[in-house]
Amino acid sequence: MRSMQDWLDSYSGDHRNPTNQTMHWLCVPPIVWSVIALLWTIPVPASFLRPGAWSVLVMVLAFYWYWKHSHRLAIALLIAFAVLGVITNMLFYTLGPANLRWLALGVFVVAWIGQFIGHKFEGRKPSFLTDLAYLLIGPAWLMAKLLRRMGFKHAV
Repeated sequence: MRSMQDWLDSYSGDHRNPTNQTMHWLCVPPIVWSVIALLWTIPVPASFLRPGAWSVLVMVLAFYWYWKHSHRLAIALLIAFAVLGVITNMLFYTLGPANLRWLALGVFVVAWIGQFIGHKFEGRKPSFLTDLAYLLIGPAWLMAKLLRRMGFKHAV
């Protein structure tokens, strides 16, 4: 099994251009939120589960994957997921599921356009086109950088 540091090092190799890195800071968090929000709007049986159950399930599965690779990053990402989940829940009840779905879809499309623009500057294709696991590495890569900026010397 690859270590988290191996994943992050490989991802860093595809993200050296400063413009591409900036685009990732601007686009990856909205993409993560939009996926959470889109999953939040999938109906669930009211007598069995609350709205957002599918989103929470996916966050738990992602957390498990991160936990297997780095406990520190997993905890930090779980906190980020929880914050995004609370925001999404508030928006769900404020906007309603249909409006939240459209908002999330718009954010998703615009943010991915930004990602591809960043990779145009990079001159390399996005990492996830070689391995879908890199869709999980993007948020972890940013979180590791954030933790280091906050003074955690061993973010991974």
